[in-house]
Amino acid sequence: EEDDTAGSKTFGGSNERMEVDSAQFHLLAPVADNWSVALDVAWEDMSGASPWFVGQSAEGDAKVVMSGASIEDTRTEVSVTTRYYYDRGSVGFNYTRSDEDDYESDAISVDGSFDSSDGQTTYSAALSASADDINPTQGLIPTNTVEDEKDIRSAWVGVSRIISKRAMLRFGLSYTYRDGFLTDPYKLLDQRPDRRNEWVLQGGYRQFLVGPNAALHLDYRYFDDDWGVDAHTVDIAWHQNIGERTAVIPFLRYHTQDKADFFTNSVDQSERYYADDYRLSAYGAISLGLRLRHDIGNWRLNLAAERYKSDNGWGIYGGEEAPALVNFWRTSIGLDYRFR
Repeated sequence: EEDDTAGSKTFGGSNERMEVDSAQFHLLAPVADNWSVALDVAWEDMSGASPWFVGQSAEGDAKVVMSGASIEDTRTEVSVTTRYYYDRGSVGFNYTRSDEDDYESDAISVDGSFDSSDGQTTYSAALSASADDINPTQGLIPTNTVEDEKDIRSAWVGVSRIISKRAMLRFGLSYTYRDGFLTDPYKLLDQRPDRRNEWVLQGGYRQFLVGPNAALHLDYRYFDDDWGVDAHTVDIAWHQNIGERTAVIPFLRYHTQDKADFFTNSVDQSERYYADDYRLSAYGAISLGLRLRHDIGNWRLNLAAERYKSDNGWGIYGGEEAPALVNFWRTSIGLDYRFR
């Protein structure tokens, strides 16, 4: 649930933001000796309002005009994965279909992993592609397209290495190419390039500590694209075991990014590209949360709560402050059952 936008940053009217309810189902089952099949189903219901465009007040301050509480959408996603296991790794194939009121996507992916002869190193790779159809809902707020398409292609390689009895390292590199209609159809002042190249470099470290019976997880992610966005994300989590059946996991995430080359709060439509979308602005964000895991026989209970806050002043890059930066609460509850 997103916080309402501050009244001082809006041009009157409703400042209500989005609320999302999501349900997920996952089933993984063996097939014969060397195969498995997984089924994932996700359902998501969204309602509320989102930023429509940014304008200038009489005092010259950037303020946002909200779309009003007129957004209602439901998304359903079904994903099927089959995987073959061999002595030193596995190979998987996935098909995913996502359908919502204004967006349809079909995606496929293949992935594989291979272990070194000593079992200490695992090499992994994946390829994916999706074809998306965009059909914006024509409501009270005009859209900047009636129908369009985009394609996404992605490749990833990674390696993980056990460096001691209680520690491991992992690294990954990915490339994503987006082509087609990449503009947000629900933003009044939005015209983006029809191509985007993205690179991600990521690394992680895991260390188990015998004394406290806990594990430290450290992760870093660097993002760069040809729109001018550079981003750094650091994740820190402490997995504290309590007895044999319970784990408490506090976590902290910090994200900072530079703005896209064409981001501005004062749109000049004589320029070829422009956007006042806060997601393309320079800002910093902090997430603080807690997860709880408890085993009861074949069941596992998962609880989580997270608070996310963003601010232009929390980033390491300079730039205009987007008045529509978002803050939100996220909570979840889950049950896992293992058949024996």
